[in-house]
Amino acid sequence: MRYVIRSVPALDAPDANWDSPRWATADTLHVSAYPWEDSGHHPPTSARLLYDSEALAVIFRVEDRYVRAVARRFQDSVCQDSCVEFFVAPVPDSDAYFNFEVNCGGTMLVHRCASTAERAAGKQTYDMAAQDGERIRMAHSLPSIVEPEITEPTVWTVEYHLPFALFRQYFAVEPPRPGTVWRGNFYKCGDATSHPHWGTWAPVGGARPNFHQPAFFQPLHFA
Repeated sequence: MRYVIRSVPALDAPDANWDSPRWATADTLHVSAYPWEDSGHHPPTSARLLYDSEALAVIFRVEDRYVRAVARRFQDSVCQDSCVEFFVAPVPDSDAYFNFEVNCGGTMLVHRCASTAERAAGKQTYDMAAQDGERIRMAHSLPSIVEPEITEPTVWTVEYHLPFALFRQYFAVEPPRPGTVWRGNFYKCGDATSHPHWGTWAPVGGARPNFHQPAFFQPLHFA
């Protein structure tokens, strides 16, 4: 598996509009593997990525049901809500990565996850600083809080832009150029909704739900 990230001269401000002409230029991937026993609710989930010289843009579209969002603050446990996630390892020959997790209301959690070699040297995973999280531009189609749970079929989108300066700050990596290859995976979950589920783009292993498996990340090619 692989995904090709198309380039654009300049990204517009995020607006969570999946149908915009800008996003029509991007390739589409689908989160469609549900390898673990769950409630049976497998909402069709798609994602697209674009980039310019300054940032990487990510948009998700979810045809959902049983939609909930109660996490309010940056670094709250958004995976308990209706949530989409993008994990990305930007350094060649390293499995250190960012996990960008965002609920349907636009609340985000981000960790800088240590590589196998870093953990062996005593280095640990840690949170992205709040002031750095404020540099991520976000748009979402639903209100910030969705409670009580929406039980009718609902389509929702989230879009966020990740400055390459953040990657350089946390990984000492240069901004990508055409031909650069990162690695990553995409997920859909809703741990504390009435119908919990755990979906992935690239299939992963294990008997229990676990998205933190960089060995299963797949190539992301910058066009």
